[in-house]
Amino acid sequence: MSGIDSLPPLKQVIDTHGIAAKKSLGQNFLLDLNLTSKIARLAGERAGDLQACDVLEVGPGPGGLTRGLLAEGARKVLAIEKDSRCMAALAEISEAYPGKLQVINADALEINPLEHLTPPIRIAANLPYNVGTELLVRWLTPKEWPPFWTSLTLMFQREVAERIVAQPGSKAYGRLAILAQWRTDARIVLGLPPEAFNPPPKVHSAVVNLTALPAPRFEADAKTLEMVVAKAFNQRRKMLRAALKGLTPDLEDRLIASGIKPTDRAETVGLEQFCALARNIRA
Repeated sequence: MSGIDSLPPLKQVIDTHGIAAKKSLGQNFLLDLNLTSKIARLAGERAGDLQACDVLEVGPGPGGLTRGLLAEGARKVLAIEKDSRCMAALAEISEAYPGKLQVINADALEINPLEHLTPPIRIAANLPYNVGTELLVRWLTPKEWPPFWTSLTLMFQREVAERIVAQPGSKAYGRLAILAQWRTDARIVLGLPPEAFNPPPKVHSAVVNLTALPAPRFEADAKTLEMVVAKAFNQRRKMLRAALKGLTPDLEDRLIASGIKPTDRAETVGLEQFCALARNIRA
C-alpha cells in the first residue's frame, strides 16, 4: 500500500505489468508518490482548488501523477496514454477512484479534450520529451483566447523550462518565451534531479506553471506572431533585416515602425516589439 491511497507503490505496479520505460516514447517515470502529489497540488492555485476542476493529463504512464491528482480531489481526470502497456495499471486506478478517471489509449495530438471534459479545465502532465514542446505550442496558440484550459502545470527538461520563462538578452530567450509570456504568467515552481525518475534522464527536470491571462498582453494574430518569431530565432545570430528577409517588401520600414532597429538581433527584442511587428506585417 502506498502513502496516498490503497494502491501498490509505483515500482511494484511497473514490475507487475512489465512497463519498462521506452526511450522511443520519451518516457521517464516519476516513482515518488509524495512528489507526484506535490505536483498535483501545484496544479491548483489554492488548497482544494482541484475539487472544482476537470484535469487533462497527457502521458500518465503507470499513473503516478494520475493518483496524485485524484488523491488531491480532482473532479475528474482525463488521462490520454499512447502506450497500451499502461492500460491495465490505469484501469486499476480507475477502479480505486470510481467515476473519477477516464483513460483513452491514443495520441494526445489527435484528441479534442472538450469532448470529454467540462470547464474549468486544468492541464497537468509529466510530458513525454518527444512531444512536450509541440503540445505546449499548440495549447498556447489557439485561434481564440482565453483557451479551454485555465492553467498548465507541466514537467520538462530543465533547459526547456528555462526557455519558457527566459527574458530578452539571455541565451535561453526565444520562441517559447515569446509565445508563453504573451498570453500567460509563466514560472518554474519545482526542480527535480535525474534520480527522481526511472530510468534517470541525463538532465535535470523542472515543473512549470502557466496561468492563462484573460487577454494577451499585447494585441497580435497568433499565427503571424508565431511565424515571425520562428523565423527570427531560426537565425538568431543574424540582424533581423537579414533573418526576416523576404517576409515583406518594406521590411525595414515595418521594423522601425514596431520600435525595432533593422540591425537588432532577435534575442534583444522584447515581447511588445514582436507583437507590434506581427501587427504591422499583418496590416
